[in-house]
Order: sequence, then C-alpha cells, then structure tokens
Amino acid sequence: MDATLSSSAPVLDIDQFTIENILDPYPLHETIREHAPVSYVEKYATYVTGRYDEVKAVLNDWETFTSTYGAGLADIRKPDNWRQPGPVVESDPPDHTGIRKVLTNIISPRVIRGWQEDFATYAATQADRVVEMGEINGAKDIAEDFVMTVFPASLGLQSHPHNMVIVGDFNFNALGPRNALFEESNRKLAGIMDWYEETQGRELIQPGSFSDQVYAAEDAGLVEKGVAKGMVRTMLRGGMDTTISGIGSSLLLMARHPEIWASLRENRGRLKMVFEETIRLEAPIQSYFRTTTRATELGGIALEPETKIQIFIGAANRDPRKWDDPDRYDINRTMAGHLAFGAGIHVCIGQLIARMEAEAVLGALLDRVERIELTGEPVYRPLNTLRTLEALPLRLVPA
Repeated sequence: MDATLSSSAPVLDIDQFTIENILDPYPLHETIREHAPVSYVEKYATYVTGRYDEVKAVLNDWETFTSTYGAGLADIRKPDNWRQPGPVVESDPPDHTGIRKVLTNIISPRVIRGWQEDFATYAATQADRVVEMGEINGAKDIAEDFVMTVFPASLGLQSHPHNMVIVGDFNFNALGPRNALFEESNRKLAGIMDWYEETQGRELIQPGSFSDQVYAAEDAGLVEKGVAKGMVRTMLRGGMDTTISGIGSSLLLMARHPEIWASLRENRGRLKMVFEETIRLEAPIQSYFRTTTRATELGGIALEPETKIQIFIGAANRDPRKWDDPDRYDINRTMAGHLAFGAGIHVCIGQLIARMEAEAVLGALLDRVERIELTGEPVYRPLNTLRTLEALPLRLVPA
C-alpha cells in the first residue's frame, strides 16, 4: 500500500442515528463532508464519507466495496446478525448479473408503455379528487396513495397500504443500528408476518404479470431456485417508499417555489427536471453501507479488509465540490451524476418507473392546479436511512 497513505482516519465524535440528525440531516452531512474525506465513528465502529467523489468511488467498485455482507450497518454473516442476503441489492456478480438480466428483460419497453398509460389514468382520477378536497395531506393523499395504488398493481400484487408502510419502515430502519426505531418497526412487522410471507407468494399474484414472469424465470432455471420471491420483494420494497419520498418532496418544493410551478404551467419543457432536482436535493435513501473485501484506500485513508463504511448519498448530492450552490433548488442546473439512484452495478433498476410515476402525478396536477400552498409545517417520519414526509399540509388552488 502507498506509504503516503494515513494509517488511520480522523475520529469523528457523532451519532448519525439520533432523532435530531435523522429529522434534520444536513448540518450533520456538512460536518461529515468537511471533517475529512473519510472519518471513523467509534460509536458504531464504522467509517463514514459524505464527499461526492468518495461516495461515487465506493458505489462503482463492487469488487472492493461489497454489499454481500449487508447493505446496512450489521455484518449479516455474523451469528447475531445472520440472515440471507437480499438477491438483488446484496448480491455481486456473477449471481447479480443473471438476476438483473432477468429483471431487465421482463421490464421491457412494451411493459413500461402499458404501465405509463395506467399511471396517467390514475393520476388524473387522483388529481380530480384532491382538487375537490382542497386542503390535503400531500404525503398521504397524493404521494402515498398514488404509489401504493399503481405500483403493486403493476407488479401483479395486491395492495395493502397500512401493512406496506410497516414493511417499508422496517426495511429502512433495519439498515441502521438496533435502536428504538428498529425495535418499534420490528414489533409492528411481527404482527403482519403471515401477510408478509404470503403476499408475494405465487398463489396470490396476477397471472401474466411482472411477478408471475419472475417466477416463470425461476422455473426455467434462469435464476437459482428459491430466489424469485426475494426478487419480487426487492422490486416492491425498492420501488415503493423511495418513490413516495421523491413525489412528496417534489410537492413540498413546488409549494415553496410557486414561481417554478407557474413557469411549468406555461411550459412543461423542464417538468422532468423537477423530480431529478428534488431527489438530488432531498435524496430518499440518505445512506448505504458497504464492506471492504481487501486492503484498500479511500480519500487517502487506508482501510483494512472487512471494514464497514457508511456512504452518505444525501451529503454527496449536496457536496459543493461537485455542485454550485448545492443547497439551492434549481431545475435549470446540470444535475447529471446525482447519486439518488445509486451508481455502478447496483444502480436502481426501477429508476425509469419512478420518474414516470412522478411525471404522471405532477402533470395531472399542472392541468388542474394554479398554485400549491403550504398551510402548515411539514413533518418527517423518523427512519434510520430513509428521508420521507409523514405530513405535508397543502392547499390546492384550482386553475
């Protein structure tokens, strides 16, 4: 290893999982970014980085920074934490290559076009309803309602919004420490485990649907036996809460920037950029973990094998080394390269779907709403690794 490398990272005395840091993460993100390229947090025996170049380097190098030991804080190989790795997010080539190929082949352009029509139809129905309501909770009445209605149906699965919120909360709390947030979500999940085990089972899925085709691929030997159910779960979990977060944040930012909404009503040429800039500024998944497979270096810091490192997507997406005036919401900026969808071999496979959902929702509202106004303070739901709104009080002023 290069003799110029530091043998140890500077220690950063923080707890990144306090409620305060979860609900308002950006002061913490600045601290992590500016303290050092890579720092060590003793409380969790993990390294952290919030700089764009380092975060992207980790995401792009699966051979050195693996997710197969768990994409969260826990090392899932150890007896106290043992579980099977997820078949998509927590797999590396060659297994990951075959699984991703199957998913990509199923989500064909023809399938996507059909989903897009369904999204537009429900977006129009929903927009008519919420405009008539006038004052709404945008997080629940628009973002959550839309995604939980159209996305499970697109996959050929039954929708159960209450239970899916519980599953999502557990999913993102489980990526952090075993704190009170995790324990509470684990308790709630235990109450619906029978439903959770059955809902992605083959008996309940729609024939000919996306999920049915995943099981057919398993029958054909294209993926390992027993993997199909996990693949379906991964698509459902990965495409629900993150998209809800992105749509909710888009609505909040449209309320805070009425001039942008007015300009979009005149010309929708930049509509696609609303969601992109939103998830750059308010990354739904705030952080991931990776584990080193070998001795390496990052940001000039030497890292030993089997070292956990937490990479802060939310911090990297606001790194002034990458972005001009990074805390400003600007749909006219060049935002290519944001990391909200990840990067490398694990880049989000459903990102086109999320973009289509957001565009359908915002487009339907633009047809009907002159202004979106905040009527109170937004409230975030405290989760270890996901940033999402619980309450977004809005008034929709009809066009």
